[in-house]
Amino acid sequence: MVEFDVPEIDYDRYSNRQLAGPPLAVLGVSLLVIAIYWYIHKTPVPLGFDFTGGTEMRIANATESGIREAFDAPIDSIRPVQGSDEFIVTFLEQGTGSSDALRSTAEAAGFDPIRTDTRSAAFGSTNQQNALLGLLLAFAGMSVFVFLLFRTFVPSIAVVISAFSDIVIPLAIMDILALTGLVEINLSLGTVAALLMLIGYSVDSDILLNNHILRRRGSFYESTYNAMRTGVTMTLTSIAAMTVMTIVATILAIPLLPDIGLILVFGLTADLMNTYMLNLSLLRWYKFEGVAR
Repeated sequence: MVEFDVPEIDYDRYSNRQLAGPPLAVLGVSLLVIAIYWYIHKTPVPLGFDFTGGTEMRIANATESGIREAFDAPIDSIRPVQGSDEFIVTFLEQGTGSSDALRSTAEAAGFDPIRTDTRSAAFGSTNQQNALLGLLLAFAGMSVFVFLLFRTFVPSIAVVISAFSDIVIPLAIMDILALTGLVEINLSLGTVAALLMLIGYSVDSDILLNNHILRRRGSFYESTYNAMRTGVTMTLTSIAAMTVMTIVATILAIPLLPDIGLILVFGLTADLMNTYMLNLSLLRWYKFEGVAR
């Protein structure tokens, strides 16, 4: 593993409020963004084909710009098929006869619709419920495990809050990108998997920090630095790997991987802030001012 030169931060210069303030402010703004997006669009984040239902069409003799100009129906994604002039286009809007209407539009634009598949809105709704249940069960299981591991409230709640923030911040960034029109990352089964991975990453880095501070010998700041040397190296390595994956997948037009990579980059970057500012401030309060004093 590549080892980064992790600087030894003088945490004595900052109060617990100064350390916890920025992560909590970012979390608050993220929740506000999600609430605003929910109010406008009646959903907390942009939903993809997996959760809305719709029509997927494979089109030949087409270009991406031509496809966007030809169709008025909302397009979820346009994925080129490598080595050909074919594209797989997914539409979010569907209704009676929508597949036939889309085929007619494609033919009128001079495209060759090869195959059309339709997914019902009821099926998408079932996917939404299953994905939400999976996230809730994973988060609840993580919380129970952490409380059983540390058996004290403050260190456990610090891990839970950090993990929650690591999920909320990427969701808010998805909303901001959609509202500004820069990039649209829709929630799909793949991005849900990325959020589940973030829970694991977050728990790993937070438990590493908590174990060094609460269960190993040495001063508080010595234990913190030892944990950071391992934890920061692991997280930065993961961010670099996900960034490379996103770039390569975008260049090669590999579907879904760019969205997963971006979600992980956003979440892992947030995890650095939440672990070594928010979690650390709660642990320091617990050690020197709270129950453990």
